[in-house]
Amino acid sequence: MPVLYSRVRLDACTRAVAGILRDTQLVESALARSGHAIQVKRRLLTPGDEIRISARLAPGVKVLLRTSVDAVSLGGLASSLVSGPLSYLEHVATIAGDGALLEVHDEVRWAGPLLTRRCVRDVLAARAHMLTERVAALAETPVIVATALLRDGRVLIAQRTRPAALAGLWELPGGRVEPGESEAAAVARECHEELGARVSAVGRVGTDLPIDAGVLRVHTARLEPGSPEPTALEHAGLRWLGPTEMDAVAWVEADQAVVADLRDLLTTGDR
Repeated sequence: MPVLYSRVRLDACTRAVAGILRDTQLVESALARSGHAIQVKRRLLTPGDEIRISARLAPGVKVLLRTSVDAVSLGGLASSLVSGPLSYLEHVATIAGDGALLEVHDEVRWAGPLLTRRCVRDVLAARAHMLTERVAALAETPVIVATALLRDGRVLIAQRTRPAALAGLWELPGGRVEPGESEAAAVARECHEELGARVSAVGRVGTDLPIDAGVLRVHTARLEPGSPEPTALEHAGLRWLGPTEMDAVAWVEADQAVVADLRDLLTTGDR
């Protein structure tokens, strides 16, 4: 069974690199450099998502492949073949390293004569190049914080009223980090403005989430002693969700990408 891999070293933190790996804009750009195209449901990949690939094997020769995302985590991403003219195809991107200097190990295994080593090698080279470019651009990317406010094994969510395309969908409260403001301070300010509550950021959950407005980072938080009860000052309503209720909610797309992480966090007993 053929196996090809690439390695690229990146000056970035694990959450940032993991977020870039799950961004379909990276996948689309890397494949497009070799004449391939994809169709995918949403921008930020989650386990179970399907990717349809129109693979260009030679001028005028294309095959259709369907792959499924098997895993997304701070350790990387894995996907495998669902259908197509190959008997086997697996892609695993693994993040390793300490501190800011990380290494991404990108590996593809396949079985079937149609997919050539040159084709796979070109895609891996394009991914390495695109990863380097995206990491370099991170320094100029605006940061938006979202707040997973936790209490008694539940997380607070808020229903949007605007824009029209998002009205009625549910999200984690938050907003843009102001110049000179820390992310923890932004969490506290946004929750006071949107909920009338006093909160303290206590941690992070999930990967960074590349979105059109910048990069979204989800922080966990708790109500400060004596804080007023959260109130929907800028939303249509609020709900406290337990781990078994996550899939019953119509989420905004960006926050949908952290649902599995929130479920795991609540299920493991974070109170």
